[in-house]
Amino acid sequence: MGSGSGEFRKRLERAAEVRSYRGAGISAEEEAALDALEAKEREKRRKVSDAARADYLVRDAMAQGKFDNLKYAGKPIPGLGESYDPDWWVKGLLQRENISGLGPPAILLRTEDAELDAKLDAQYTEQQVRDILQDFNRRVVDARRQLQGGPPVITRLRDVEEEVVRWRQRRASRTVEPAPEPEAPRSWWQKLWKGAG
Repeated sequence: MGSGSGEFRKRLERAAEVRSYRGAGISAEEEAALDALEAKEREKRRKVSDAARADYLVRDAMAQGKFDNLKYAGKPIPGLGESYDPDWWVKGLLQRENISGLGPPAILLRTEDAELDAKLDAQYTEQQVRDILQDFNRRVVDARRQLQGGPPVITRLRDVEEEVVRWRQRRASRTVEPAPEPEAPRSWWQKLWKGAG
């Protein structure tokens, strides 16, 4: 295909050149010869099998360097050789796109339970803390009632009053910390001496 494809390109370029002159006064014989040449080329292309066409396209892309510096060049393909998982593409999408918030309620509630204290600490009023805790407890109870299977729900319910007391204590401990005393201004030689040590 190497020398034949170069010859084919030359003929196509010549045909395009002649086609551009078609309205510019070429004879009827030349136009008929051009039509016959185009019909012959179309017939050749029709006879070429899909495998040969694919082979040509791959070789052409390799010659142009389109397969250089691919992501997994020289490395094993991830997931190859593992057991078949019908949901492989969903798991791959979740991992690639870093999508969170999807999964069985038991797992999501465990994750949320671990991060709940930090979420409560970001609230400003006691009513906001109560609302978050009541919503969390309601979802834990709903997850325990479901009959769809999946991992068991082992997340504990949070006692609203006890959590509000803990929230107040954490909030008070943050506000009691004294501010550090400002340092006395240092002279230039003190700064130099401190920087050298």
